[in-house]
Amino acid sequence: MVNSGLKSRKVSFRIPYYTQWGQNLLICGSDRLLGSWNVKKGLLLKPSHQGEELVWSGSIPVPPGYQSEYSYYVVDDRRNILRWEVGKKRKLLLPDGLQDGQSLELRDLWQTGSDNIPFRSAFKDVIFRTSWSLGSERPLEITQNKLDQDGSVILQFRICCPYLEEGTSIYVLGSSLNLGQWKIQDGLKLAYAGDSLWQAACVMGKDDFPLKYPFVCLSYRLNAVPFYHKLDMECGASREISVDVTTGESGFVVLSDGLMREMPWRGAGVSIPMFSVRSEADLGVGEFLDLKLLVDWAVESGFHLVQLLPINDTSVNCMWWDSYPYSSLSVFALHPLYLRVEAISENIPEDIKQEIREARVQLDKKDVDYEACMATKLSIAKKIFTREKETILNSKSFQEFFSENQEWLKPYAAFCFLRNFFETSERSQWGRFSEFSKEKLEKLISKESLHYEVVSFYYYIQFHLHLQLSEAAEYARKKGVVLKGDLPIGVDRNSVDTWVYPNLFRMNTSTGAPPDYFDKNGQNWGFPTYNWEEMSKDNYGWWRARLTQMGKYFTAYRIDHILGFFRIWELPEHAMTGLCGKFRPSIPISQEELESEGLWDFNRLTHPYIGQDLLQVLNLCRI
Repeated sequence: MVNSGLKSRKVSFRIPYYTQWGQNLLICGSDRLLGSWNVKKGLLLKPSHQGEELVWSGSIPVPPGYQSEYSYYVVDDRRNILRWEVGKKRKLLLPDGLQDGQSLELRDLWQTGSDNIPFRSAFKDVIFRTSWSLGSERPLEITQNKLDQDGSVILQFRICCPYLEEGTSIYVLGSSLNLGQWKIQDGLKLAYAGDSLWQAACVMGKDDFPLKYPFVCLSYRLNAVPFYHKLDMECGASREISVDVTTGESGFVVLSDGLMREMPWRGAGVSIPMFSVRSEADLGVGEFLDLKLLVDWAVESGFHLVQLLPINDTSVNCMWWDSYPYSSLSVFALHPLYLRVEAISENIPEDIKQEIREARVQLDKKDVDYEACMATKLSIAKKIFTREKETILNSKSFQEFFSENQEWLKPYAAFCFLRNFFETSERSQWGRFSEFSKEKLEKLISKESLHYEVVSFYYYIQFHLHLQLSEAAEYARKKGVVLKGDLPIGVDRNSVDTWVYPNLFRMNTSTGAPPDYFDKNGQNWGFPTYNWEEMSKDNYGWWRARLTQMGKYFTAYRIDHILGFFRIWELPEHAMTGLCGKFRPSIPISQEELESEGLWDFNRLTHPYIGQDLLQVLNLCRI
């Protein structure tokens, strides 16, 4: 309860929202009056039919200077959450001019998933980054927020417009004198408040309601006649507001009108494997720095997105079949195939430069020679590494990279060394290194180890891959092109991840797909399935780290076989095809359910009954 010794103001909430029978709407917020984010203690709203809308409303008394964050929730009769609105928490701030006895009414619209799309990084940080970089303006003064006559109302208009072009302003028009009486040049100009939100306020009298109004975007040009050169009025019918002014009470009404109603934004993109992004500078295969040329092409073609196939290291067997991009050796390490060796140093001697030039000619083929490209790049990179390893490994930039990535970088480098030393990725052949432990890892990669130079070479390769992909990714962002990655559903059975975290995988199983129209035998992909129960114990830390790593380079990513995150076709380890699998998790059907659908002969449905004897009888009948 509010302290009775303090003067209080009333804050009212109003939101139109359709619910089903037994559902209710409530507000929960950061302040104690709104439940302190405990939905059970939130403010329950009351429904009423207003025209064709179901409107929920409620109010609370608040002390001067009150502020809180809040959101709307749909709950059942016991206040269990059924769903909640998407997007950022709303902010409640009392206007400076709100006096004792006056009210603040917040008229909101439910924030849906589609409303939140423009706030995703692909749009906010890339495609429309110019719009989001606008400087905030000071809102226009409204006669010092004074309500001069009984029943007058201060209306604050708020609209979100994330796609606004530079040099464009937003106006609100209406029949009221304060809204220009439908004259654009006299309309109410909104000020930019940050986060794509535009707002302005004006005083309305009793005779101004009900009020119809649309929002209008105006683009300016010097010496234009009329004073703008482009006008875009929002789509659909005019918005409408009615305020009960019969009580004679004055107050503030904040209209949060959601997104500007514009024609849906449309964009196009291109999907391509990284190895196909060829240029005259590469060594037989597309390289990360070639992405800059692809971005330039996308801009000229009007594309907003470039999607790549997976780019993680897949060199499990060091053979040509490692070219399959969905079988990851590591979900964190980048593939050395996409390294531009010519760019890893500014001091490459002439003999190595000549070797690069000759290799460029030899490897310039119609098809990628996977093994030759890998061998050539690693050979040249080792020669450069030998010359500058002390300088690079002791540099500040490398030390920062190593510090941020050592959790996966150390075991990755050790795995690559052991794979090459034992000439296999099959860990059962690695002796005492078959089972991973941090103690054995630290001894293996120690600077005092005989193998440190080999291990540190893989640090060096990943460092330069990171630099080159980061350069390409930043170039794409500046050009307004979204770089989209691909998240494979599985990892190779003989991978760094299954070596370090065997408890996170069901190593005696395999992933695949059931028989279908495309393959009567189903599919067996060979990847172990995930142990989701074990992963949940640390709040899916492995997945969080994996997505965070991808987020360093990509603004968006495709999730491969997303259904597999909810159920997967799981096969026993010995299976060759996809026939012997089952869905995991699966929902069993009870005998009662089957019987209710008219199925009763369970022996015939669950046990083979066409035996050899029956086949012979059928064969004789055919003869």
